[in-house]
Amino acid sequence: MRTPWSRRSLGSAEDRATYETLHTASLAAPALRRGLDEDSAEKAIKHLRTLLGAPSVALTDTERVLATDGPRERRADVMELAREVISAGTTQAFSTPRASYLHAIVAPLTVEDTVVGAVVVSSPTASAGLARATTEVARWVSSQLELAELDKSRTALMEAELRALRAQISPHFVYNSLGAIASFVRTDPERARELLLEFADFTRYSFRRHGEFTTLADELRSIERYLVLEKARFGDRLHVTVQVAPEVLSVTLPFLSIQPLVENAVRHGLERKAGGGNVTVIARDAGNEAVLTIEDDGVGEDPERVRRVLAGDTSTDSVGLGNVDERMRTVYGNAYGIVVETAPGAGTKVTVRVPKYAPGAER
Repeated sequence: MRTPWSRRSLGSAEDRATYETLHTASLAAPALRRGLDEDSAEKAIKHLRTLLGAPSVALTDTERVLATDGPRERRADVMELAREVISAGTTQAFSTPRASYLHAIVAPLTVEDTVVGAVVVSSPTASAGLARATTEVARWVSSQLELAELDKSRTALMEAELRALRAQISPHFVYNSLGAIASFVRTDPERARELLLEFADFTRYSFRRHGEFTTLADELRSIERYLVLEKARFGDRLHVTVQVAPEVLSVTLPFLSIQPLVENAVRHGLERKAGGGNVTVIARDAGNEAVLTIEDDGVGEDPERVRRVLAGDTSTDSVGLGNVDERMRTVYGNAYGIVVETAPGAGTKVTVRVPKYAPGAER
């Protein structure tokens, strides 16, 4: 028999205090994970004051007071104390006879060993316990700000890699597609018009300017357009099989992380094979993950060359293979790099695993 949840189920007073502290910290974290500015400080400050149990708390950057909670101290006085601590880089206690409270404890906020601001706590008394609490809260705030910087760095890296990928893929595909479309202009104008629309939709998706993530459904639609255009060029030499479990269509993954692998299969696997061949794209449900395989029965590749590509060798021309591997590892961790099985004359199979749910991977 189940009993209704209640505060008593949290156990002792110490258990309840721990829960309240963690809950309060979780309320402040989302704002701080966006970085240190007026908006994030205003959203976090009341929760920080609750954590400290202090009459008045302020957050500053290196130039100004960003937010306060409690009796309104003169911001110039608060910033004067903050600057001393920002300069020294250590927690300090002050007597403040001009302020509403007689004492202040100020702790620095640091990101990658650089002081970026301060937590200023005003109180009638300056106990060692309050000083320790202020220092620990400042360290926790600093950790959230460091995570915000990591998020920004990751975003900048992914944007740079995506620009590089577009630059690498575009010329080859654009020239071939336009050539294929041109070949139908006189002999089959309706086919040429349909292919031109497919080309427009494909390029619109590939060069969109918003979002580093997409859904598997959208990525597969782009792949279908790409393959329609390639089949116009290859004719009966290219055979395509696509099998997708409906359960994985909504999975979020890095933008342009599957299409380059399909292009690699066509360009490096089949283009050099007499008589063409087959490309198979399979997306299946694997519990907490979606598993995607792109396989061709083309000319295959030297495994040592593939290892060099995945290690970052830019002298090769495998379209996006290393780029996709790097972006998958950046988003999901090293356990989610792509796996390539190949040998000369034996075709190539690329496997990609994507977690169905991953923090930060949002469309």
